[in-house]
Amino acid sequence: MKKKSQDIEIIKNSGQRASFSIEKLKSSLRRSGAEEALVEQISNQVRDELYQGISTKEIYNRAFELLKKKKNAYASKYKLKKAIYELGPTGFPFEKFIGALLLYSGYEVKTGQFLQGKCVSHEVDVVAQKNKQYIVAECKFHSQEGRSCDVKVPLYIHSRYRDILSFFDEGNNSEKPNEGWVVTNTRFTEDALKYGKCSDLYLLSWDFPKDNGIKDRIDLLGLYPITVSTLLSQREKQFLLSRDVVLCKQLINDDFYLDHLGISEKRKERILEEIKLLCKNN
Repeated sequence: MKKKSQDIEIIKNSGQRASFSIEKLKSSLRRSGAEEALVEQISNQVRDELYQGISTKEIYNRAFELLKKKKNAYASKYKLKKAIYELGPTGFPFEKFIGALLLYSGYEVKTGQFLQGKCVSHEVDVVAQKNKQYIVAECKFHSQEGRSCDVKVPLYIHSRYRDILSFFDEGNNSEKPNEGWVVTNTRFTEDALKYGKCSDLYLLSWDFPKDNGIKDRIDLLGLYPITVSTLLSQREKQFLLSRDVVLCKQLINDDFYLDHLGISEKRKERILEEIKLLCKNN
């Protein structure tokens, strides 16, 4: 007798076991922009291929391949979370990416800035200003899926932020930062979230705050990382990242980089068509 899908145990990236949820799979497929009939078709096909102990990675890969057969743009949006991990391993492109999210949200943005603290000077990943809002943001990038950002990270960043504020408090500058941010591409642990709230730090992760996390901001602004493309190779993506081309939107304006890579006109046309579809605001 065939087991029902809710009786199937899956293994998450963290190593934890959980019951398979077809609704979670459908929800992730809908985020790709796929129409409801296709969502039902793929989720049912994946469900029928499940077995005890299957990993979430295997489920993702199967759904991704089925989506890709239908439309590259769907598959690209579906792989968004994985594409953020591919911004690594140094974390520097992730800082640029967060800076771009703020820039396209109307902020004046600088990355890799040095701010003087009372005790020492601090290199800050992202500095952003809009109206009276003055943000100092530190980015914590993880290239390994399944890892969480624990309480040690906001603790450490909070101490640096307080040192910066102490410098301004001594009358060294009238315009001082008024928001300290901690940004990660993964998720925060419960203790990290509690500390952030208690210390008045703004925490931003893949899905936090609810409905305003990184994934929500990307969808809202249509700012997809270049690593989301299903048509570019890993070598080509790394070449573009090394030239500070972090967003698909940037490649539309600087498509000459594709010529530098020796990409044929026909393939170049397909790549640009894919990313133009992604960049349309939802």
